Amino acid sequence: MMRSFFIFLFTFVLFGQYTRCGAQEIITPNERQLKWQEAELGAIFHYDLHVFDGKKYNQARNRLVPVPDIQIFNPSQLDVEQWVLSAKAMGAKFALITATHETGFALFPSQYNPYNVSQLNFKEGKADLVKDFVDACRKHGIKPGVYLGIRWNSFFGVHDFVVDGTGEFQLGRQQYYNKMVEGMVQEICTNYGELFEIWFDGGASSPAKGAPDVLPIVKKLQPNCLFYHNDELAEARWGGSESGTVGYPNWSTFTFHYTGSGESAPAAIAANHYQLLKQGDREGKYFMPAMADAPLRGAQGRHEWFWEPGDEHTIYPLQDLLNMYYKSVGRNATLILGITPDTSGLVPKGDFDRLKAFGDAVNKRFSTPLARTHGTEKIIHITLPKIQHVNQLVIQEDIKYGHRVLSFVVEAKIGSGWKVIDQGTAIGNKYMKLLAEPVHAKSFRLRLVETKATPFIKDFSIYDVN
Repeated sequence: MMRSFFIFLFTFVLFGQYTRCGAQEIITPNERQLKWQEAELGAIFHYDLHVFDGKKYNQARNRLVPVPDIQIFNPSQLDVEQWVLSAKAMGAKFALITATHETGFALFPSQYNPYNVSQLNFKEGKADLVKDFVDACRKHGIKPGVYLGIRWNSFFGVHDFVVDGTGEFQLGRQQYYNKMVEGMVQEICTNYGELFEIWFDGGASSPAKGAPDVLPIVKKLQPNCLFYHNDELAEARWGGSESGTVGYPNWSTFTFHYTGSGESAPAAIAANHYQLLKQGDREGKYFMPAMADAPLRGAQGRHEWFWEPGDEHTIYPLQDLLNMYYKSVGRNATLILGITPDTSGLVPKGDFDRLKAFGDAVNKRFSTPLARTHGTEKIIHITLPKIQHVNQLVIQEDIKYGHRVLSFVVEAKIGSGWKVIDQGTAIGNKYMKLLAEPVHAKSFRLRLVETKATPFIKDFSIYDVN
């Protein structure tokens, strides 16, 4: 009974935030969601035992078959700080490390999970990649986060949170696994300082379904950390694909306070190829911003979250990464790129260089607008000193006040009249548009056609980019 009250109260605190404007409720983010959405760009580093087996990654096999010899984990030049520098080079504001993935092997010394780095010959069992990662993040101004895979564990025989077996034998092993996971979550939340996000792979299910009870641990020990996610709560949502993009319009509000995962997702979420995840719900009662994720090595018909030999050709070209950026960050989502160190323990040079080129290109395109302004009026003007070539727009609402703009047009004064050069619905944290047809004009205006209440436009910018 007390736990049910806790979940009810916590859900109300998280998602009961709204401003009533006339007859309309405006759903607003909590502080964790606001900081996560404003961060806009992050990285996740995938590293596990099978990086070292010399084979192509096989998810189905890795979920079922334990790695025969954990001593293959033996990076010759491990430098976790170099990983973080690759994220910094691309402009990431936060980064996560896969502390555990589908093998169940932990990249940190755990008192609860015996299957961890302390059992390695590598560094005489004294490695702690999570500590090295978190320390490097803080050193370089990146907000650290941790990814925990608890849904699958080939070493313990766990499939979709359920331990193999039947009867009392299975029940005992399930109880052991649940306590082990809860202990690991407590270690992660206690031993590494404040975290920006905890990401449970495929969600974390819920104790009502017999799974580990992780939500109260995270909320007690990491109150400032974004929780992603379980069947009781999602403070962010997966954007419906691993393409690094979301649909448009993309609203930060959602129909449900959780999303489920795969076959556990509510039918309304799974319908039409996860369209609800890709676009959100304009009238949704819960604030739940979208995450767009993709592996850096996802080109040429490949989709690689973990390093594999001979896959250098699958690194996304720069133009593809920029396209992702416009269709994720530029559509009110947070983009997270997957980066994978190799057997040496380094992010390969080709990957690092592409990430830096991406960061440089984004900085070049968005650091110097021709003009920018802000305001709370229904029409906001920009007037240039002279007629100029304009081909890019950026609009931002102050999202801490929620979605207030429901539709808008951008116009340029051509001759004696105003011409519509772009139009849309959702703005949210950021709307970016590279115009198909550049405009030559001196006067521009943002006209907010439909709003819920007084709009808070914190940025209306125009650019001339190559």
